[in-house]
Amino acid sequence: MAELPPVPLTLEGSYVLHQMFRFRRTAWRQEDSFHRDRILEQAIAVIEAMEGASAVFSYIGHKGDLLLVHFRDSLENVHRAELAIAQTELADFLEPVHSYLSVVELGLYESSAKTYAELAAKGLTPHSPEWQAGVAEVVARQSAAMSARLYPQIPAARYLCFYPMDRRRGETQNWYQVPMAERQRMMHEHGMIGRRYADSVRQIITGSIGFDDWEWGVDLFADDPLVFKKLIYEMRFDEVSAVYAQFGSFYLGVRIRPSDLPRVLAGELP
Repeated sequence: MAELPPVPLTLEGSYVLHQMFRFRRTAWRQEDSFHRDRILEQAIAVIEAMEGASAVFSYIGHKGDLLLVHFRDSLENVHRAELAIAQTELADFLEPVHSYLSVVELGLYESSAKTYAELAAKGLTPHSPEWQAGVAEVVARQSAAMSARLYPQIPAARYLCFYPMDRRRGETQNWYQVPMAERQRMMHEHGMIGRRYADSVRQIITGSIGFDDWEWGVDLFADDPLVFKKLIYEMRFDEVSAVYAQFGSFYLGVRIRPSDLPRVLAGELP
């Protein structure tokens, strides 16, 4: 294994954009009710046309007021969703406070080790054209088999917890210098914790290396928000998190229908 590529293969699917906004209430209150109603009617129509591939959350906490999430099959289409929101009149009253761009990612630690070993057994040199063709065949086959996980609908759960994260590259602990077999073992053990929560939380991992400031984004969807605390707390004791994980800010929101926007912006949660 030491002579084989240390980089595990990944599968990529939907592009994902998180948009966090602060609502400019002072400016909103200065508009007459007729104008506010017209603005909201337009915004609701635009967002309702995106439902299934986009969702709106009322953000809980001081970091913002609204959180929009878009899942699309291409980078261009996720940008089109962003532009569509920007063209609404409501956008004049939404101050962007943060955003996060990533792509749904499935890591293939086990398949990578098996594939590299099989290609090496055939006498193929890593990264040669023949090697790359063998890798491409595996990736295509796995992508077809996992299409539903790579291009998911946004889960219909009540709550969303989103956070970005890195793998440590510190002075004494560096994830990217650990042999792939060891990383595979740790990721397997890490994943077993998540499986125990599969009935109560839906987890979607997205890769953001080269796209945003962190390496991964994590979306957790659940009807009981306490499961976020319990799952993440338990994972803190796992070797992957305890030794190598670094976390960014956490964003928590409650799902609302587009038609609920007037009530939410008026200070009422349906």
